Amino acid sequence: MGNPLFGPAGNSDSFYAGGLKHTYQAPAWLFSMGLGAYEYQAGNGLTASEATLRRIGEEAKKYSIAMSLHAPYFISLSGTNPEIRAKSINYILQSLRAAGFLGADIIVIHTGSAAKISRAEAMALVRDTLERTLAAAGNTQVKLGLETMGKVNQLGTLDEVIELCGIAPCFVPVVDFGHLNARAAGGQFPDADSYARIFDTIANRLGDEVAKNLHCHFSKIEYTAAGERRHLTLSDEVYGPDFLPLAETIVRYDLSPRIICESDRTMAEDALAMQEIYRSLLR
Repeated sequence: MGNPLFGPAGNSDSFYAGGLKHTYQAPAWLFSMGLGAYEYQAGNGLTASEATLRRIGEEAKKYSIAMSLHAPYFISLSGTNPEIRAKSINYILQSLRAAGFLGADIIVIHTGSAAKISRAEAMALVRDTLERTLAAAGNTQVKLGLETMGKVNQLGTLDEVIELCGIAPCFVPVVDFGHLNARAAGGQFPDADSYARIFDTIANRLGDEVAKNLHCHFSKIEYTAAGERRHLTLSDEVYGPDFLPLAETIVRYDLSPRIICESDRTMAEDALAMQEIYRSLLR
């Protein structure tokens, strides 16, 4: 039987409403809820000290919380300015170092935009930047996760992410199902088979182990014709996608993904709700 893990991206409003103030308190809080994963948010930059990151990592180890780290949003692997791409490589190296302190096994990276150049030109720049990152990082044990993106003018279709992950085994896809649904303007995941095709595609091109142990993001997302607009909560009944068919796919294929919930302000609660939906299918 698979062993999927569920957890939040950062801290829910309820974490602070309950009187907690520090992220090093999150692992114990998540453990008390019955959750098993946490994605540390460094989207606005890595500002925490090494001591703080190590303390979070120690608490995560104590409570068996699987850790990941979301690298800064301002990383641009496809930037046409060489200085921006050089800085982006440094941000990734800093993220890998921080991941080591946290005990995280994967960092999540946005690939960049194709708004001002062709997608082919942008992909070539990303490939070059990732190859240079790999050379600078050396033999890292931390996976570099490339995320599927939600806006149409962003790089990050499933095919693009899989292609880039072919550079080296340390690159793996991070499938954000809400993003894929948003960039398609909805209707992307009407049933379990539509989710299963994602895992099948990854298995066929990157191997069964990558597909079985996929790092995922899940949230319902409002979208426009341009793609992602804003994250919603699991209670949304308008935009989707629906989680139940994904849970059915996880059970059917005996998968062990790590599912990080990116709902708006209710990440932990919605992660727990998804975990309960999954477990209800096992009864």
